[in-house]
Amino acid sequence: MIDTKPLHQTSTQVRRDVLRMVHGCKSGHPGGSLGCADFLTALYFHIMEHKPDFKMDGVGEDIFFLSNGHISPVFYSVLARSGYFPVSELKSFRRLNTRLQGHPTTHEHLPGVRVASGSLGQGVSVAIGAALAKKLNGDDKIVYALMGDGEIEEGQNWEAFMYAAHNKVDNLIVTIDYNGQQIDGSTQSVMGIGEDIEAKMIAFGWKVFRMNGHSFPEIIDVMERAKRQTGHGQPIFIIMKTEMGYPIDFMMGSHKWHGVAPNDAELEKALAQLPSNLGDY
Repeated sequence: MIDTKPLHQTSTQVRRDVLRMVHGCKSGHPGGSLGCADFLTALYFHIMEHKPDFKMDGVGEDIFFLSNGHISPVFYSVLARSGYFPVSELKSFRRLNTRLQGHPTTHEHLPGVRVASGSLGQGVSVAIGAALAKKLNGDDKIVYALMGDGEIEEGQNWEAFMYAAHNKVDNLIVTIDYNGQQIDGSTQSVMGIGEDIEAKMIAFGWKVFRMNGHSFPEIIDVMERAKRQTGHGQPIFIIMKTEMGYPIDFMMGSHKWHGVAPNDAELEKALAQLPSNLGDY
């Protein structure tokens, strides 16, 4: 049995970072960042084989692409907390002429960032290209990608899904943050993709898993099972159920917090629900 207490401690601190980052610059996307904190913590601190001594080509290591780049606060926090750059740099989030811009970009040369993202619908395509490059180079490591469920509205994804299955890109694990919310409302009200995304992905030729994105035992179990299915001729798709704004009681489950920063009182109320002894930046 894996001791998940350290992961819980880290993800709690990551959530504190997220809230303080978006509050500090009065802009950003806290809802999805909070919802994906457990997944990205598990990925970087337990699942992936990666090197904070960053090299852009990622040869000989697992690599990750964030397609829904607007949740950059959680990505930056996890990168910093796992050693890619100083935690103190988180205070520069969304400031002019800094490396931590609102969406991850590459020209700032921030360690851990391999593609500019935030133009939604493109991350899976990039991840497929990287996975094919690993195959061509004889590199047996895995490519991971995270996308938002609102991105499914972009047609490019479905071309990418078809391409990956047709070309047996079986060193690729794509996870979708299935929280049912996007900036204008619920995903079902904006552009309903149907409840059975699993059936769609199976029909497109992918191996599909489901998991609760707020349970470390389940995340680790499903991700490890997914890893064991790589190399068997199919790309892998994981449907991760989360709550936007989790676990802050006044933020959960509403699209309101997709892209709104908490005010002073809201920040204090939220931080009180996230006790941590790991230390704020």
